[in-house]
Amino acid sequence: MARMELELLVTPKQNAVLPGEDTSVTQDSKHQDSNHQKRTEKLPLLPRITRISWHDLVASLAPVVLASIIAIAIAFHFVQPAPPSTITITSGPDGSIFRSIAEKYRKILARNGIKLEILPSAGSLDNLKRLADPKGHADVGFVQGGIATGNDISQVMSLGSVFYEPLTIVYRNARPIQRLSELKGKRVAIGPDGSGTRFLALALLKANGIEPGGPTGLVDLSGEQAVDALLKHRIDAIFLMADSAAPGTIRKMLHSKGIRLFTFPQADGYLRRFRYLSKLELPSGSFDLGENLPPQPLIMLAPTVELIARTDLHPALSDLLLEAAQEVHGRATLMQNHGEFPAPLEHEYQISPDATRYYKSGKSFAYHYLPFWLASLTDRILVMIVPIVIVLIPGLRFVPSLYAWRIKRRIYRHYGELMALERATLEPISTRNRAELLARLNEIEKSVITGKIPGSFADETYVLRQHINFVRTRLLSTAEPEKPG
Repeated sequence: MARMELELLVTPKQNAVLPGEDTSVTQDSKHQDSNHQKRTEKLPLLPRITRISWHDLVASLAPVVLASIIAIAIAFHFVQPAPPSTITITSGPDGSIFRSIAEKYRKILARNGIKLEILPSAGSLDNLKRLADPKGHADVGFVQGGIATGNDISQVMSLGSVFYEPLTIVYRNARPIQRLSELKGKRVAIGPDGSGTRFLALALLKANGIEPGGPTGLVDLSGEQAVDALLKHRIDAIFLMADSAAPGTIRKMLHSKGIRLFTFPQADGYLRRFRYLSKLELPSGSFDLGENLPPQPLIMLAPTVELIARTDLHPALSDLLLEAAQEVHGRATLMQNHGEFPAPLEHEYQISPDATRYYKSGKSFAYHYLPFWLASLTDRILVMIVPIVIVLIPGLRFVPSLYAWRIKRRIYRHYGELMALERATLEPISTRNRAELLARLNEIEKSVITGKIPGSFADETYVLRQHINFVRTRLLSTAEPEKPG
């Protein structure tokens, strides 16, 4: 019997009746359980307190996200698009030195997957007009110094000077002449219209009082035709540059009786007048050591040929073109030292910022060690990453502090009112005033309880309520002053 009672206590069965138990008691117990269950069912559901205030979190994130978007938008505005795979160079006539150099550039650029299309032209002046034309198709070209006068060059920039183009003046005369003004009245070949040779010749002759339409016969012959006319006494002097002034051609003329090379004893004066010119000294015997031609050192004037580009040329292509220029023009020649070109010599055209950066520091790290296409992609990605690193990541580290400040501000703003209420307890107050202060204190406590404070800040909330109770106790302990009887 004892075992049976123990088992019933350990594992009670619902509605089980013990032997000898009063069924009325059991039914009363059921009735009480039923009432308890009903009371339990009537209890209201408790509101769920979240650990995070999403509204405050979004409000804390908003400034950081907005600043990051602005920074990325600014970076996106300045980031360069991918460089084009094809560019066009305006060179010179077929067979000219400009065309020969352009062919070398094309092979070098092809190594990096860039196709260089070559447009033949009449020469430097034609090249400049193409580049300055907003509707033109040329991206880059060779332009001799000194021809910018009278042309709009606002849409072009220089990537630097790439080589000298000396002016060689060959003439027939019984005795040496010292000044160009001595050519007045003679027949002089100055090159075809649109050529850099003609442009420079006209400028120098004008400085010596010789202009078209005067007694001096200015003819547009050049190259072999001009050399043949000089040798056959049909003309008296030739202005030669570039291909027409090849050492073999000069040597051929100097071996003819009466043919001389003009030297510039007034070279320094010309440099003051024409800033785009350079002074070169050619040692005696440079053209023919056996015959010692020329017999004395020859002073020559030379503009530099510049690599001119449109202002919207992609920076990556600017670097590639300068790299090609270093390979093609960096060797020593009769007229220049090793490594003298390309050079950022600014004459008439402003050196581009990309070229200036290249001359100072060379190619960027990515272009040194990565294929061209991958380096270009890396450069653009890095520009977009910079605002993320500078703005977004530090900003995200600041978000938790901003979030906590927003929550605590809602809690701590009640302390000012509590301090004001507590000051009222420093002196006795009337019962009515105390009731009003207690009512205000109850409102503060209610706003704290009903406020949207996340559960993670419950400790600050309950500390505040302790302080509210402290002030309440002080108010309740304040008695009204007794009136004298």
